[in-house]
Amino acid sequence: MITRDLAALIQRRLSQMPSVVLLGPRQVGKTTLAREIADNHGDQALYLDLESPADRNRLSDPEAYLSAHADKLVILDEIHRAPEIFAVLRGQIDARRRQGREGGHFLILGSAAIDLMRQSSESLAGRVVHLELPPVQPQEFSRQGGDVDLLWERGGFPSSLLAADAEASLVWRQAFIRSYLERDIPQFGVRVPAQTLERFWTMLAHSQGATLNAQRLAKSLDANWHSVMHYLDLMCDLLLVRRLAPWARNQGKRLVKSPKTYVRDSGLLHALLGLHELNDVLGHPIAGASWEGFAIEALIAAAPMGVQPYFYRTHAGAEIDLVLELTPERRWAIEIKKSSAPSLGKGFTVAANDIQAERRMIVHKGDHAFPLRGGIEALPLLEAIDAVKTSMERTR
Repeated sequence: MITRDLAALIQRRLSQMPSVVLLGPRQVGKTTLAREIADNHGDQALYLDLESPADRNRLSDPEAYLSAHADKLVILDEIHRAPEIFAVLRGQIDARRRQGREGGHFLILGSAAIDLMRQSSESLAGRVVHLELPPVQPQEFSRQGGDVDLLWERGGFPSSLLAADAEASLVWRQAFIRSYLERDIPQFGVRVPAQTLERFWTMLAHSQGATLNAQRLAKSLDANWHSVMHYLDLMCDLLLVRRLAPWARNQGKRLVKSPKTYVRDSGLLHALLGLHELNDVLGHPIAGASWEGFAIEALIAAAPMGVQPYFYRTHAGAEIDLVLELTPERRWAIEIKKSSAPSLGKGFTVAANDIQAERRMIVHKGDHAFPLRGGIEALPLLEAIDAVKTSMERTR
């Protein structure tokens, strides 16, 4: 069992807000975490899995059932199975507020971000906060004695990460991909052939960290531009792909305006590319982009709520892999290098000056921190994660 850092924040938000929506892809550990929270509340918590017919039957009259448990923490798993409940939750929350009840909060779990956020935001405006549970993060795994390279190889889905060996891990990831394409995605009402989505997902894997070329993807898929953008929206909505927007506040530069795309979990990336173990990854041309995406996901997950992630690139070649914007006036510039002894490129310095970055760092795969010229820090990934998490919290 891996202790998740988000658990404490969920508890804190539940003490502050009447409802919390916890987002994350399937099998990432939402249910396990929610059950741990329920255990901490003892008999004052109620867990309902809306994929279970028995639990769905309990909510055949949701208003009466929830009213009977008005003082409890109610956890609703797989809420997409019963979206009509959002309207009932609003009435329940308002009734509990009028009665001055201190308990009676709701923890809502879901796998599709956009629809769930829209439904919950519309129905529970002013009554809900959204949190995302990512796959297991480097600091969580390392703190419990895990090897970060193993996490990079297998990804952060617990069943893959904790598998008995490399073969079992890969088999799980391959089955996960098939299940998502053939069973899970159709459950969200999506009518796209699984084979088409698999080809699209694999094409994104081959272009990990590249700027999006929708026309090229459309041609390869024998589809149109609108279909490609629909597929991308879907994969981002399911929290399986990240679309990293370009930072574009500098109007005096010719900037790249297309987003970059990343398969968010490194283990799924490697499975899509048929890479069985770490040596296969290290010998593949995707290795650098894979490490870049792995580090970017970890740094974004560590950043406090409200920090916006971007990349920066000019047509002249100045580039920053990750821009973390605290406010419109304050930002950090972060370069990612797979090397343990990274060198400093001119393009990064120029780009950091362009955006007036207040802190500049190169995140590398080595074990030691050291300074570089121009006030740039070279940091191992775990130290960089800690720097993002703690320094940004202090300066906000």
